[in-house]
Amino acid sequence: MGELDLGDGTLSYEERGTGRPVVFLHAGGMTRAMWDEQFAHLAGTHRVLRYDARGAGDSSDPPPEFSHREDLKKLLDTLDVERPVLVGCSFGSRVFLDFAVAHPDRVGGLFLSSPGISGMEFRDPYVLGLVAKTAEAARSGDGPGVLESVLRLWVDGPHRTPAEVDPEVRASCRTMLLDNARKGHPAPVIGTELGAIGRVAELRARTLVVTGDLDSTDIFAVADLVERETPHARHARVPGAAHMVNLEQPARFGELLDEFLA
Repeated sequence: MGELDLGDGTLSYEERGTGRPVVFLHAGGMTRAMWDEQFAHLAGTHRVLRYDARGAGDSSDPPPEFSHREDLKKLLDTLDVERPVLVGCSFGSRVFLDFAVAHPDRVGGLFLSSPGISGMEFRDPYVLGLVAKTAEAARSGDGPGVLESVLRLWVDGPHRTPAEVDPEVRASCRTMLLDNARKGHPAPVIGTELGAIGRVAELRARTLVVTGDLDSTDIFAVADLVERETPHARHARVPGAAHMVNLEQPARFGELLDEFLA
């Protein structure tokens, strides 16, 4: 474990193993702990690195002007990591897409789970409704209401009730959200971005997009865009999962990741 001094903040990271490098970045509101199973699995055969983005986990809150993609570049430069495979979930995929546009020669592959992308707009009525509900709860100081709305949005998804979701998955995500709140982190901060939604045709790295079949139409739209316009991309749907595919279906997620790395 280590801490990188960025000059205007810090990144907390964890590194293990040797071999081909793989870097993990978490979903918004989560921490690097969401990758526990995949990180441990690959550590025996790969050099694995996971970190908390600024504004999450053990990293510092961001300054007014910064970019997550350049934080990643500083981390890779400092640790001398060459052309890693980048494995992201949601916000993590969003950062990695920006990084791949800005620094195509630094990417050995993109494994994008439930991807967001810079420049996207939410249109799914379910998502818009819960975003509004989360904002209203925040304005009224209703912390439990904010927490439940975020879980409904990014864990349960539009096709299930909370009772239909694995309680261990829900509890794990709840713990990460509360951990961020206890450490004083606000809602995820996006920072300066590149508008990768209009630049996916520039991507050159081999790419796999993974989505759960119970996720929102907004995420499917991003996945379809990347698959359609990126030269070396394909899309895999995983049954029985919504947004947190690696937590809900770790066996299938692991198979897809192993196949991609092979």
